[in-house]
This record gives sequence, C-alpha cells and structure tokens, in this order.
Amino acid sequence: MSTPYKVIHTTEAPGAVAPYSQAVVHNGVAYVSGCIPFTPEMKLVEGGIEEQTEQAMNNLFAVVKAAGSEPSHILKCTIFMKDMNNFEKINAIYEKRFAPYKPARSAVEVARLPKDVGVEIECIAAVKSNL
Repeated sequence: MSTPYKVIHTTEAPGAVAPYSQAVVHNGVAYVSGCIPFTPEMKLVEGGIEEQTEQAMNNLFAVVKAAGSEPSHILKCTIFMKDMNNFEKINAIYEKRFAPYKPARSAVEVARLPKDVGVEIECIAAVKSNL
C-alpha cells in the first residue's frame, strides 16, 4: 500500500531518539521533527547553550536539505528551550544562521527536553520542487 507522504532520513543528523521520523514530506511541505544538539554520532555536543543551539541548527538544516528544501524555504520554526534566560543567546545564533531571512517563529520555555538538552528546534519548510 502506498503512502501519501515520504519519510526523510539522513545520516548528516542524529537519528530519532524515539519512534518518529526525522521529517515527513507531504504535498510539497516538509514537516521536520524537533532537532536536539546531538552530533550525527548521537553524542551531546560539548559546551553551553550557544554550542547546543549551533548543533541543533546544523541538524535542522541537514534534515531540511535531505527533504529537498533549504533554509530560505523554511516557513515556520518552533524553538523549545529549557531556560528562557537563554533566549538572547539562542536568538543571536538563530538570527545569524537565517540572516537575512526571517521565517515565522514561536519560542517557548518548557520544563524538560529529551535527553535533558537545553534547546530543541523544529520547522515546516516548502520543498523546492513544489515552489
């Protein structure tokens, strides 16, 4: 039986830490699962919230690319952070990585994230072949 969606997987980002896909593409839209700051080898990146944010962004962009899109086609991001006091540090890296483009975004503080990381980022992106 065929499915109306395509499951995306890349070794350029860490694999799923639970029963979910890195991304799913349906009708020209990529729905990218939350990316945490693990290396593709499934190790938490060393350093503080800045290094964690950089790694989460690296993973997000790798999955977006594997889905057939690119950062400039990201429509919306959601940032989950363990501590809102890190908002400015996370935001500075996020802004640098997207400059000059600014997708729609939500940023929220949560009680806890998978593997006790400090940040997780997910997105929705238009797939280039469907623009």
